[in-house]
Amino acid sequence: MSLDPGDFLAVACQMDTVDGAVGQNLKQMVTMIDWAMEGYSALGVPVRLIVFPELAIHGSVGATYADKRRHAIELPGPEIEELAEKARTHGVYLVAGTVFEYEPEYDAVFNTLVMLAPSGEIALRYRKVNVWYPLETTQSPIDLLGEGYDTARFPLFPVAHTEIGTIGGLICYDGFFPEVTRQLAAEGAEIFVRASAIMDPWGSGPTGASVMTDRMRSLENLAYTVSAQRGSSPRTGPPFSWPGRSSIVDFEGRVLSEAERGEEIIMARIDANRVRAYRESVLGGNMLAHNRTEAYDYLTRPGPGPRPRLSTGRTVSETEHFATAREQNDAYWAGYYERDPFWRRRRDLAARERDA
Repeated sequence: MSLDPGDFLAVACQMDTVDGAVGQNLKQMVTMIDWAMEGYSALGVPVRLIVFPELAIHGSVGATYADKRRHAIELPGPEIEELAEKARTHGVYLVAGTVFEYEPEYDAVFNTLVMLAPSGEIALRYRKVNVWYPLETTQSPIDLLGEGYDTARFPLFPVAHTEIGTIGGLICYDGFFPEVTRQLAAEGAEIFVRASAIMDPWGSGPTGASVMTDRMRSLENLAYTVSAQRGSSPRTGPPFSWPGRSSIVDFEGRVLSEAERGEEIIMARIDANRVRAYRESVLGGNMLAHNRTEAYDYLTRPGPGPRPRLSTGRTVSETEHFATAREQNDAYWAGYYERDPFWRRRRDLAARERDA
């Protein structure tokens, strides 16, 4: 029986990255690609998509902008070319995790997801919008919009239209914001690739936020998610760890495959044609079709304040930026609880009980 063109294996490579050891990390990535291709070759379904974690090439290389700038690369570049050769050799779409990308035009360092096509060319470049404020010292494109950031050349939420489906990327903390994947779905994404490095206690522990958010983003957008997490131990990633929990989730929020701790390669069989058929035919629970977008105006309201411009070389946690962010955060929530009727009633009730 011939396979449908959309039917393929997606792979997530959960990797224990060594901080700052680019050559060693690239060698391990190449090895894991070869292992995946060899290990799954007996299943009769081609491997067409391989995803690595956030900062698989670099690892974590210090807390300051200056640290990131020293390790940042420009795209395309020699660090990616070795992986591009593997994409060409195996005929796969390869998400090389993310890299610290330096953009001279804006003198900025971005945390950038890179997906290579089977031709070896960059098919998708997504610069992380929701950086992990205030400790992740890479720049969000949002805070450069006032400086003329070119969204025509670098769309905020790009998608890649490929023969295996329409693919959109997100990075780690992005998965905690439903607007990211909803925007990608609005752009046509059927498969989300998430390069991530969620640390304890958020990755596992009581919340299990990594897999939980993978499932929710898939369910509410009727899309697959292929999520590769960094898998480390306290020995290699102190003071806590990157606990892994990579997952592949289908468009109904069903976990098809899930990793444990440490390095692991997982796979699942997916088909973008099933997403299309589901979106077009299912009446109950079709959130994309049923969403009453005209009912919501919260995206037009100001948030607690933008992330600062980081190319000054200063560290957010060591400058007035941190105090400013704290003040903005406190002001936002104070205003929220003051203007919201429910919280006003709770406050007034507490005051009456206290004074009684």
